[in-house]
Amino acid sequence: MEPDLISKKDLLLATGISYGQLYRWKRKGLIPEEWFVRKSAFTGQETFFPREKMLARVERILSMKDEDLSLDDIAEQVSPSPLPDTFRREDVIARGAVSSTALDLFAERHPGVGELRFAELLAASIADTLLVSGDAGREEALSAISTLEEGWTTCEKTSCDIVLLRKMGVSTVLLISSASELIAESGVKMVARITLPTQIEQLKTLLKS
Repeated sequence: MEPDLISKKDLLLATGISYGQLYRWKRKGLIPEEWFVRKSAFTGQETFFPREKMLARVERILSMKDEDLSLDDIAEQVSPSPLPDTFRREDVIARGAVSSTALDLFAERHPGVGELRFAELLAASIADTLLVSGDAGREEALSAISTLEEGWTTCEKTSCDIVLLRKMGVSTVLLISSASELIAESGVKMVARITLPTQIEQLKTLLKS
């Protein structure tokens, strides 16, 4: 099996949802048809899904169900309706998508930029997550922004994680495949690892709210 795919059986075990729930969500449009990938396996034809996208989507649906939203309401929230090409700072802050602090950091790298594209906003949201969690300081958050900007083209094609490492007070930010196991030298601490598909899903939800 390809490392970026998860089988239907493993998905149900990992998330605790039932076969019936999965296909009810499919009928309601909560899960795109193209995410159901039919492949030959030892037992014959089996169904697989893009791992990170699917796990992020199931987590999102379950969290919205906890808010007593109907399946129709959830389908409207997760539908692939197009987002604007750019986003104004005031709108982003009003929706609670990214804090003014993180947007100010982004503006230090790109002074004079009035509106942000989605990829730029994603970089700012990653910095925001690191700052709010207390995992990163200001310079590390700036480094996360620059790392994601430099590697965004690759991450549009495959699932990526952004990783913050630290050793003896010296930090490094990496962008790696979500399927990769990270092995570092002794004394290196993994401070944070953020999966981009999950971050993207969360950001899109806030921008559509």
